[in-house]
Amino acid sequence: MRIYVMSVLVDDQAKALGFYTLKLGFVVKHDIPMGEHRWLTVVSQEAPDGTELLLEPSEHPAAGPFKSALVNDGIPAASFKVDDLDKEFERLRQLDVKFTVAPMDAGTVRMAVLDDTCGNLIQLVEMVEAPVAA
Repeated sequence: MRIYVMSVLVDDQAKALGFYTLKLGFVVKHDIPMGEHRWLTVVSQEAPDGTELLLEPSEHPAAGPFKSALVNDGIPAASFKVDDLDKEFERLRQLDVKFTVAPMDAGTVRMAVLDDTCGNLIQLVEMVEAPVAA
């Protein structure tokens, strides 16, 4: 069993598409009209056949309160792995991406949290080697 598609509920699919492609660097995998909305997925440039991220409209009545509760509590809707967090943080800041948590050490990872402008917090994670026990 493998993960095929994961969803992020977004307030505006067109805005989300711009953010996730132009700022985060994902590429479009599927963009299929489905009435008022689209089946709109993006993938990592490094893994075009990998897990797809569905930019899913926040149309369900529970979506708004759910997303607001997560943001108010500082809980990311998704987590993306990066190779160099500090480099990615600086690149994204140059693109005016707003961070709610600056890069910080968190055990075996370094992490930061950004606002995707579509109602979600997104966590960036860099894996680091575990400290050597004394």
